[in-house]
Amino acid sequence: MKNYNAQSLRNVAIVGHGSEGKTTLTEAIMFNAGLIDRMGKVEDGNTVSDYDAEEIRRGISISASLAPVEHKDVKINFIDAPGYFDFVGEMVQAMHLADSALIVVGAMSGVAVGTEKAWDMCEKKGMPRMIFVNQMDREHADYQKVFHELKEKYGTHVAPIACPILEGGKITGYVDIVSMKAYRINGKAYAETEIPGDLADFIEECREALVEAAAETDDALLEKFFGGEELSEEEIISGLRTGINQGQVAPMLGGAAAPNLLIAPLVDAIVKFLPSPADRPAVTVTDVKSGEEIALSCDESAPFAAQVIKTVADPFVGKLSIFRVYSGSLKGGSSFLNVSRDKTEKVGSISSMRGKKQVEMDRIIAGDIGAIAKLQNTGTGDSICDPARPVRFADMEFPAPCISMAVNVMKEGEEDKVFGGLVRLEEEDPTFELEKTTDTIETLIKGMGELHLEVIIKKLENKFGVSAKLSEPKVAYRETIRKAVKAEGRHKKQSGGHGQFGHCWIEFEPLYDGQDFEFVDKVVGGVVPRQFIPAVEKGLRENLSRGVLAGYPIVGIRATLYDGSYHAVDSSEMAFKTAARLALRKGCSEANPVLLEPIYKVNVQIPDEYMGDIIGDMNRRRGRIMGMNPLEGGLQEVMAEVPQAEMFRYATDLRSMTQARGTFDMTFERYEEVPSNIAQKIIENAKIEEDED
Repeated sequence: MKNYNAQSLRNVAIVGHGSEGKTTLTEAIMFNAGLIDRMGKVEDGNTVSDYDAEEIRRGISISASLAPVEHKDVKINFIDAPGYFDFVGEMVQAMHLADSALIVVGAMSGVAVGTEKAWDMCEKKGMPRMIFVNQMDREHADYQKVFHELKEKYGTHVAPIACPILEGGKITGYVDIVSMKAYRINGKAYAETEIPGDLADFIEECREALVEAAAETDDALLEKFFGGEELSEEEIISGLRTGINQGQVAPMLGGAAAPNLLIAPLVDAIVKFLPSPADRPAVTVTDVKSGEEIALSCDESAPFAAQVIKTVADPFVGKLSIFRVYSGSLKGGSSFLNVSRDKTEKVGSISSMRGKKQVEMDRIIAGDIGAIAKLQNTGTGDSICDPARPVRFADMEFPAPCISMAVNVMKEGEEDKVFGGLVRLEEEDPTFELEKTTDTIETLIKGMGELHLEVIIKKLENKFGVSAKLSEPKVAYRETIRKAVKAEGRHKKQSGGHGQFGHCWIEFEPLYDGQDFEFVDKVVGGVVPRQFIPAVEKGLRENLSRGVLAGYPIVGIRATLYDGSYHAVDSSEMAFKTAARLALRKGCSEANPVLLEPIYKVNVQIPDEYMGDIIGDMNRRRGRIMGMNPLEGGLQEVMAEVPQAEMFRYATDLRSMTQARGTFDMTFERYEEVPSNIAQKIIENAKIEEDED
């Protein structure tokens, strides 16, 4: 593949709801470009962009995949992004690689949640977008209905530039609304024809929307439009390009990817209307030497600067780092400074990715996307650049994981392989986290949903040849006391020679100031010698880790040592530690012990219509509603406090209740007493587990 200048590049993320045909569209585009001999099918597991074993097995996209094609002396880097919400991190990466988005909408399903999320992400980033209504060959496909749905939701932003012609339910051609010419499919070519009479009214409606959208981008064009003058085709195209680049106009076309119909006009429109990297605003970066923010324009002659957007863990090739060049160029065999880690890296060969295939390149220029294998000190989000001009890009923002599961090895002895593989997968996926908990002594994996975590475990098996199993995490319960008691600890043992003797009286009281433990020495008259008092405190602290109810750590307790006795020969530190342990067990058992559970502050953001369902569900989870706030865009925020034990599968449940429109975050707030009926079950389960062990 030859090198192109920035003006001859297009970086386009293909996004939208799951199962709307994004991967099939990518396949059709590559077939038309002559890159593959025949179109693969998702259901057959033979597409270029869905090459991972799990993608093939499940029939869905899991990772963002690159598919560069050449069309009319322009190189288009298509990035096929997953539509399923568990893999939203991949969509974030695709949008970082791209300058514009192609939002794929189903001709029957219309505006779905994935459509809304893709549009919102474009709005947030100020990204140009184009809409492609796919699956127009299917029964009940309705281009006009989809247009009116989009127009109702997004107003005059949506401007159809083409309309498919259907005869007897089959696609036979299209109307170019910019030139007001119709074309009939004639083999692989298109022959000009008359605009069908049954489409005349709709074409006129589309034409008005298109011309108005183009005119609104320029005061002179707007004056001409309101003056009743006709805009020329050149003026419409110029106005549309401006509006698209500003994110104010979203041109719309239709077709069918599976039978490869009207895909060529779509790619023509991408080249004609979507901006090149050189057309996009300069990127704001931080000059490392001065600490000041500077604008980085897409200039091939400037010093090299790029950001690593994605990392792929491959057991055979090693680590693949996929990067986007914003300035200058990078050649194979050169080196660069990783500003994020202050390390210099040597570059071997550089390539352009097409699915899993690496297409070797001699260099990657500003605006283009490349890949480097086996970088030792470089990860996702890192800023890499010419040492002569070190700059740092803004951190990439990924949604925080919202579900946790405990992970364990299937076979003893494979711990290192399993957790080593998970660390490699963590490098690959910024929305996946591995955490070792000190409270419950578990390893947790965190992700965006149950499907996400299932796929991680399958990837571990496929890529690294080891198996792991998932289970619900344990809750970090605590135990405390509710009344003050005095308890005696007496340890006496005689077995020939020196014996063991330790004796102490300790008063145990509840603490309410947030402290876990406080030790008070009130011994008078030397009844417990000074040298043994630290042993009493140590004996207490060492045994706080296991409570009397269900074996959970004891918190919120003050221990006051006030009396005891000793033996001149047999007393020792060990004897007093043992006496302290006996006093603790006895005292806690008599001091009205209770279980405590972690309470989390939960903020849920949902569309207004789901408010009742969410509040009802929170009540069922033993939650307390603390307040509600109206947000922008018809959203509401519900603030609640909920026990952690009720929240482990909330990500899945919230998605189900809100058709994936709801989001939430949760942070630890405090511990509270567990209701007695629930505490009893927890204690019984703990005893069963102890017996099994």
